Amino acid sequence: MARQDNTFMPRENPCAQCGKPIPRPEWVEHSEGRTSYLWTCRACNYRFEAIAIYEVEELRQPLAA
Repeated sequence: MARQDNTFMPRENPCAQCGKPIPRPEWVEHSEGRTSYLWTCRACNYRFEAIAIYEVEELRQPLAA
């Protein structure tokens, strides 16, 4: 399972409709256990949301001692 990293920004995600790469998400929302990304394709004007879900216990563990 992927770890949540607030410095990570996905890039070049393929459009869910036409497959052309989208440079970066239009909107990002973080909440406990999940991050939502809104993607808009400039080629075909299709909009879709992708959600990354993280285990809550994994987020509660300290990053460093």
